[in-house]
Amino acid sequence: MNHRELSVIMAGLLATSLVTGIVAADPPRPGTEGNGLTENESATLWSRDADNYITQEEYRQRYGENRSAVHQVANGTDVTFKQPPATASTWTRNDFEDLNAGGPDTSVHPPHADLEDGVFIEDAHATIFAVQPSTRGHLESGENPLYIAPNGTMRGFVDYRVRVPNGSSSGNRTISWSLTEHEIEEVRLKKDGETIAERDEAHTPALDYQIEDDWSANLTLEAEISVRLKKTVRTDLGDRTDVDVTYRTESRNVSDSIAVEIYDLSAYPYYAEYPNGDAGVAIFQSRPWQGYTLTEDGEARVRGIWRFYTARNTNWDTLVRSNRTDSATVESDAIPVYVHAYPSRIGPRAEPVRDGPELIETWGTDRLSPVGTIGENINIDIVNQSYTTTYGVAVRAENVDREALHVAGIVRGVNASIVEPDAGSERQLHRSNLTVQVIQQNQSQATLRVELRDNQTGAPIALDNSRQYPIGGTTRNGYITVADQRVETNASGVAIVTIDEPGIYTARYHPGSWLGHDPAYVSDTATARWHPLGTIDGWFALVFEVGWQLLPFFVMFYAGKRILRMLGPEDIFQRNP
Repeated sequence: MNHRELSVIMAGLLATSLVTGIVAADPPRPGTEGNGLTENESATLWSRDADNYITQEEYRQRYGENRSAVHQVANGTDVTFKQPPATASTWTRNDFEDLNAGGPDTSVHPPHADLEDGVFIEDAHATIFAVQPSTRGHLESGENPLYIAPNGTMRGFVDYRVRVPNGSSSGNRTISWSLTEHEIEEVRLKKDGETIAERDEAHTPALDYQIEDDWSANLTLEAEISVRLKKTVRTDLGDRTDVDVTYRTESRNVSDSIAVEIYDLSAYPYYAEYPNGDAGVAIFQSRPWQGYTLTEDGEARVRGIWRFYTARNTNWDTLVRSNRTDSATVESDAIPVYVHAYPSRIGPRAEPVRDGPELIETWGTDRLSPVGTIGENINIDIVNQSYTTTYGVAVRAENVDREALHVAGIVRGVNASIVEPDAGSERQLHRSNLTVQVIQQNQSQATLRVELRDNQTGAPIALDNSRQYPIGGTTRNGYITVADQRVETNASGVAIVTIDEPGIYTARYHPGSWLGHDPAYVSDTATARWHPLGTIDGWFALVFEVGWQLLPFFVMFYAGKRILRMLGPEDIFQRNP
């Protein structure tokens, strides 16, 4: 970003700030908490904050320091990324260390925690803090799954407080209670009810997991809490005191669950070589994807429709501290940050833009705009109407390094496994030979014969656009356009077209995707000219037509001349025989 561009942005943000006023941001001010990030990196985290811009001078007066250029921009808008950034997991991992339990008399929990009470255990909870690496995908209204990496870490928070009964006294009998033990015996991570990770007592467990061969799952953080209390009953018998000691125990399981989709990406490539030496490659994957590179140096690449931003989970903005008599809400010292993926208005594109690969075809599913799933205070270039999520893109490039082919996912650190399709990846791509000629004509119309053949073998190419996959059969998808008509060739590779306007006609072959044909063909064009005067018959017809049209004038002229001869002075004809 050059100085001028920055100045323009700053001017716009200043104008906005004058209208909206100054509102303090909820998340930590960039630069005040490191958590493994620089000031610039932490400034990009908070897409869900209020973008109320203040000038550099106001900032200096308020905080007594200057801020970086990126921090300044992030103060007035949200920063998006081409790839899922690592900053969210770095911040979350480090900020999680600031999360502390309250001790046996105090339970600390986020407001959304599912609290459970027992006889002695109260305000107990096990709440999921974050699962990472992960990306929240905003696909459409009602569909925004959390994609998690097959290998990752779940972090959670477990806390409770112990209710020790009050002592009592009646007559010569006194009862007292004391807490002897309390602990989190075990913390487990379950996938659809099956334990996949566990560890001993911990208020802030970080459980590593590995999930294979699953599309989706329900992850549960479960903790087993136990307490042991001592009950002492003293009976005063005058000369002696009987002491009766008993112990009471209680255990409770608390849990929290989250639905996730396991982002284990696989990509299926198809290759073709164009007659001029260009390479064609199409890649399909069943999950949203970020982009792929075609060469080892990464210069030739294709980006999908997805872009990224980071935002905090506002459920953790505050914590509740509750004890036996009171509860208070305090600011949280630990805030999880997630990566979010959204469909960009830019859509799929090849890079470099001018000299890079050429996008040939895309395949996808139509969806409604997910604008409603984004929430407030998110300023991004999300599509605001229906769009297509691409699960396949075909490109044509001068060079494709198959060994270096790399498909990146929308979850940080997850790249696709390249899998060769069962039917093979290679496609032969031949030149086609399209010819067109006038085979019949008259004054009002002409008949064109369009013929399509394999330029190498001469075999006729039959077209049937209703044909569907799989590869095989005697026909193929595609069509020919000529004279604003769309035609298909028969088994002999021939199509007949009738035209009724003189002119030059160009026929163009639009082949079907090379993915569904082997061999496949590239496009070809051919031209034919038709005019009624292009033949001797045309000239004869023109003379006949003109003569026929002028015949009444000749008749009238001859008749007039005869009438004048009969009725006019004879010397007229004598002087002018």
